[in-house]
Amino acid sequence: MTKRPIQWLLLVFLVSSCQSRYLPRQHDAFPQIVDTSTKPIEIQEKKKVEVNGIAADNMFDAARMNQFEAIDDSTFRVTILPENTPINPSPHFAFRLSSAIDRSIDLEIFYGEYKHRYWPKLSYDGAVWIPLDSTRFDTLKAGNLATLRLDLDERPLFVSAQELYSSSRVRQWTESVAEKPHVSLGIGGQSMMGRDIFYLDMCKGDKKKKDAIVILSRQHPPEVSGYIAMEAFVEYILDDNPLSNAFRDKYRILVYPLVNPDGVDMGHWRHNAGGIDLNRDWAYYRQPETRIVARHIVRTTAEYKNDVILGLDFHSTQEDVYYTMTDNRPSSIYDFKDYWIYGIDQSIDGYTPDDQPNDLNTPITKGWFYLQFGAEGITYEIGDETPRDFVREKSRVAAREMMQLLVLR
Repeated sequence: MTKRPIQWLLLVFLVSSCQSRYLPRQHDAFPQIVDTSTKPIEIQEKKKVEVNGIAADNMFDAARMNQFEAIDDSTFRVTILPENTPINPSPHFAFRLSSAIDRSIDLEIFYGEYKHRYWPKLSYDGAVWIPLDSTRFDTLKAGNLATLRLDLDERPLFVSAQELYSSSRVRQWTESVAEKPHVSLGIGGQSMMGRDIFYLDMCKGDKKKKDAIVILSRQHPPEVSGYIAMEAFVEYILDDNPLSNAFRDKYRILVYPLVNPDGVDMGHWRHNAGGIDLNRDWAYYRQPETRIVARHIVRTTAEYKNDVILGLDFHSTQEDVYYTMTDNRPSSIYDFKDYWIYGIDQSIDGYTPDDQPNDLNTPITKGWFYLQFGAEGITYEIGDETPRDFVREKSRVAAREMMQLLVLR
């Protein structure tokens, strides 16, 4: 009579143990836990307006324009407001302007209580972008008010804080990458608003028992320079050369290029559709996007018995910087970061990488990779206005130096 309950308890234990291998742990070790419960947001109204002969609209993905008005006959104002507060002061703007006749206008971009951050960029096609000339842009009136001098005609002119990489454009890139050998494209799940969260799985041959590298990007919508760096980094890994081929033969690489598709397409400054900074949600995974990505990483690496040894999360900030773990947190590839940054330093003339180690604090991916897997976690930050050619060059060098170290490991 006592055998049956014991057998059932043993079965429940085995099932629970098996399931736990496929779920990310909750991490109370972060010293500064953040409340990432869903918060209300103000959804931007999509509209096209015409004022004093100037047409303005935000009728495209990744746009941000809350109000357009005339100050006088030749001066106009766009108001840019965040999705909710409190929020990191990263005022993203993106809108189109046109005029039935050729004319020059002064345009004010007003951010309420927040300061201007991004250098305006112009495009007629949404693909080729040119930074506005410095003689036609200033913030002299006030820190929260940027003034632009623009020449308009009947062609719609995009005016944006950064180049536009919406979810559809990122999907096009991932689909093109997935056409290469040894690369597959998958869907991990859907965001809060039902957009796909896709991933790339890269490996030559059998994935089983190979160590894994994980790459993330676009947790924060406007951080486009970091996304550009991620593209160049991944493309170099997929290059057809002896080093890249050897690396893909030895390792499995998982790439999540767009963790926050809702925030990107909704033109948000920082948050997802749940009003939360996703890179503070890596302790309890209260938002669907972090939950989907974390569960997929844990599940697929457990299924194939991969040890995650390195996690790279691409972001943007005012200046280029590498946020690494402090030496009191030895990872499974301890000393990798020091040799990696040294290799980058030696490979680029006139460039010294800014390595800024910091210990566990808020629940961000860098700490999550360490706590979840014992892996090296690094936040790869690119300056907002770092020249794009250098962004790509530096990323290719960083990928090469990473592969050299890990292939020889």
